[in-house]
Amino acid sequence: MKHVVEFRSLTLKPEAREKFHRLYLEKSLPLLKRWNMDVLAYGPSLHDENTYYVIRRFDSLAQREQMEDAFYGSDDWRQGPREAMVALIENYIDVVLELDGAAVQELRDVRS
Repeated sequence: MKHVVEFRSLTLKPEAREKFHRLYLEKSLPLLKRWNMDVLAYGPSLHDENTYYVIRRFDSLAQREQMEDAFYGSDDWRQGPREAMVALIENYIDVVLELDGAAVQELRDVRS
């Protein structure tokens, strides 16, 4: 089975990564889980002190669009951690690929 996997690379403002990571762990990740987002891996990038990554899995491109629209438009996000987290981000880019189940499991194991 093929999965749609989104690799989000966030460039953070200087010296913001630790605060962003804490907010992600304490606020954003629990909220994403409540909204049934399948977060495969996340964390500070090894190559740059201002870069953070999030990898998420979806069943299809349509599901990705629907879930992200619903989540990012929700009061949970908008009245929750959005403002604090967005203030720490300079920009981000998404790369979306289709991967098989074995590759998805390997990405999930990155967290371990």
